[in-house]
Amino acid sequence: MAKITFFTGPVRSGKSRRAVALATGWGMGTVFVATCRPPVRGADGAPLDSEMAERIRRHRDDRPAWRVLEAPQDIAAALDALAPPPAGVVLDCLTLWVSDRLDREDGEIIADWEKLLSHFREAAYPVVIVSNEIGWAPVPAQPIMRRFRDLIGTLGQLTAEAADEAYLCAVGQALRLK
Repeated sequence: MAKITFFTGPVRSGKSRRAVALATGWGMGTVFVATCRPPVRGADGAPLDSEMAERIRRHRDDRPAWRVLEAPQDIAAALDALAPPPAGVVLDCLTLWVSDRLDREDGEIIADWEKLLSHFREAAYPVVIVSNEIGWAPVPAQPIMRRFRDLIGTLGQLTAEAADEAYLCAVGQALRLK
């Protein structure tokens, strides 16, 4: 069974940096699973969300020269199709994975994540999962944001339970929870 490490925390807390640092020891066979879809482009070819396009560019520039899977719908199948198989996997991040699936029912999203966690538990390589901790903010006024917050909280609990180690990151520091 694979070792799963989970890093959660607020935005800009250092969780992605810590995940990459941990995985650096796995070598060039590491696979980075980026769950953010690049922004849609307009008729002129320019991204409609230039700020998000810049964030993605910075993330790409900051990553080691690993193999990258960008926003695959079926992460398990995409990883299984790789040859050679991964030496390790960094999934960054659960939050964007959920946001890409909000058109689905909550039960389906939860079941899909549980299936992916099971796949990771049975993998022959270590896995690091990154997620944002968003439940400490005030209750959002919009129903979709309350639903999103609740899903992230539920999936974060499932991930921490499945993980061998779990860390809460804040201000560049990581507190071991498990």
